[in-house]
Amino acid sequence: MYEMSKKVLSRVSFDRRLFRKELLKFRRWLKPKESLMLKAWCLTTFGHLHRDIIIEVFESTLS
Repeated sequence: MYEMSKKVLSRVSFDRRLFRKELLKFRRWLKPKESLMLKAWCLTTFGHLHRDIIIEVFESTLS
């Protein structure tokens, strides 16, 4: 699931609304360890474009 989430997020990164929607979905589906890996990958890969969205999604959905 982690690898699939990276592929999907890469494909939708052009659209902020769609990126946020998919990130929220994957955040709910992934196990805690995978979720942390996804956050790190997102910040590294898309931090220059979507840093605010990434931070919001991972902070608002903490268990």
